[in-house]
Amino acid sequence: MSTTDPIPSTTKPQQLDWINNLRVLAMFLVVILHTTSPMLMAYGKVPNNYWLIADFYNAQARFGVPVFVMITGALLLSRDYELGDFLKRRLWRIIPPFLFWSLIYVAYAWYDEDITFTADTWMNIKIVLHQLKFGASYHLWYVYMLIGLYFIIPILSKFVRNATETQIVYFLLLWLGVMFINQPYLARYNPQIDLHNMTGYMGYLVLGYYLASKQFPGWLNAKWFGMLFLVSLVVIVAGTYFACMAYKGLSTLFYEPISPSIVVLSASIFMVFRLSSFKLSPKIRQIVNFAGGYTYGIYLSHALILTILGDPDYHLNIDYTFYTPFISIPLTALICYSLSLLLVWLLSKLPFGKWIAM
Repeated sequence: MSTTDPIPSTTKPQQLDWINNLRVLAMFLVVILHTTSPMLMAYGKVPNNYWLIADFYNAQARFGVPVFVMITGALLLSRDYELGDFLKRRLWRIIPPFLFWSLIYVAYAWYDEDITFTADTWMNIKIVLHQLKFGASYHLWYVYMLIGLYFIIPILSKFVRNATETQIVYFLLLWLGVMFINQPYLARYNPQIDLHNMTGYMGYLVLGYYLASKQFPGWLNAKWFGMLFLVSLVVIVAGTYFACMAYKGLSTLFYEPISPSIVVLSASIFMVFRLSSFKLSPKIRQIVNFAGGYTYGIYLSHALILTILGDPDYHLNIDYTFYTPFISIPLTALICYSLSLLLVWLLSKLPFGKWIAM
């Protein structure tokens, strides 16, 4: 997200355009993902054709968070860090906004009567601390995960900068191999070897660094990766549909972020943007650059905006139900994204606003 450092000054500014374009798209698709989730969870309770639309939008949006992590790896693993300075700068940039928005979500939960405070001050403090420990909103898990990655980046950067390509590929193959044998349909083949250290989002960091820095042969262009993206998208959409039919209920097997299908989806769209040479008009470029500077704030705030838009108490009725889902889902997401951007931009204008909005 926007909490990543810029690429070193030796890199030409225009070479950053694809990363910023991808970051903005990924953020919008995260909003799409959360817009579709209620309909997706209603499998069997909504018309099948409507549910398939939600399945389609949800599937293509699944690369959002993995791509954020890949961008972080591409930008941060290429340089050396002094441990204390790195952690201080990184954590100082993400924790104050996170704490601010966490308390906003706690306050909204109290307002919405999801949690109850009493006259016991210490009990109220424990309630708030519990919320901060486990996440005051469903989407804040990403920040906890990101903090964990920041702790490992200074060490991981030394590895990738000094490793040979063979060693980096070996690391990625180990990560993918452990990912495969951890899939439910392969659980019976999972050996007793302790391989849990090779799981998680750390692999996306290295994958982002590798794909951003490797020189690929000329024939392996954006079109090939675009086709790979479309094939993986079809597999995820169709696989989810048939898995739900087989289980007679919602199955997220093909949606899991640490799964082969999502890795291929994320890696292919990452390469499409890296290898594409399309140019945006100056006006669109200005808008994208503006939005890209507030990505972290949009991520933190969008869940609140999305909740308010669809809350019956406010009579806005802006969610996936206000029109046919094929239109209402992206339109709701666009409204939410725009309002979130406006909100964090306004907050950034307040004294010390950059510490809670950026």
